[in-house]
Amino acid sequence: MTNTGEGDWSDWIGREQRQTDRLDEALAARWCATFDRKVPADGVMPQGIHFCLCTPEAPTAMLGDDGHPLRSDAPDSFLPPVPLPRRMWAGSSIAFHAPLSIGAQVERTSRIESITPKSGSRGEMVFVEVGHEIRADGDLAVREVQSLVYLEALAPDAPLSPPPTGEARFDYRAWDTARAVAPPEVLLFRYSALTFNTHRIHYDAPYAREVERYRGLVVHGPLTASLLLQMLPQPVSRFTFRGLSPAIAGETLHLAMREGESGIEMGAFAADGRQVTKAEASLPDNPQSA
Repeated sequence: MTNTGEGDWSDWIGREQRQTDRLDEALAARWCATFDRKVPADGVMPQGIHFCLCTPEAPTAMLGDDGHPLRSDAPDSFLPPVPLPRRMWAGSSIAFHAPLSIGAQVERTSRIESITPKSGSRGEMVFVEVGHEIRADGDLAVREVQSLVYLEALAPDAPLSPPPTGEARFDYRAWDTARAVAPPEVLLFRYSALTFNTHRIHYDAPYAREVERYRGLVVHGPLTASLLLQMLPQPVSRFTFRGLSPAIAGETLHLAMREGESGIEMGAFAADGRQVTKAEASLPDNPQSA
């Protein structure tokens, strides 16, 4: 079992990173083309575009075997050098304060909020929470707390995840609105390009299967989140999502939403009803969003 070195990363808590970007017409056009949408006539981009701004800038020579930028104990290393090899985006809590429009100059300040080692049924884990504050032309637009989790390596003969689709079926009747998509490999490729995400589980099928033991290419968590956001009839003030199980490229994914007691409940489900993503949204006039 890998020793995570609990307590070795206290110097990383509070560490900050600043990046700048511009939401230009080319990025807006590529984002809209990826999702088969027209570029908004008023220039106000749909929620979820922020995932594609201030993307990683590590040189190719500085990427690890998994495709992520290498982590080190250097003073300028933003993420802590957790020795566990597998990394996942576990979820995010997002507050939308103002829209992002084409032409905006964007600055993102990121801060390591917490680092928490844990042990569980999946072995040793380390959770890292990263807070992002995104400003557009100087005004606050988005605040997000992103949860990353680092996991132990899997044995070469570990069962593939998720299990094959069972005979059960997703029940539409429990939801107010639902639609089915089957994210193709080309959509994953385009989204990886938009976000400059080089994690190999999204485009390298042999690696995904043989090293990280996924049954196929894995749909990005923020890609699923973006598809859920696009179901909403209007912009929201808050949106949270948490990954529960991998979604596999080319397989049916049911996107669903319904009115809940404290907002709009949302989810993504495999064809047999296995929940992939749990999400919740709050409309601007909802007291819960304050």
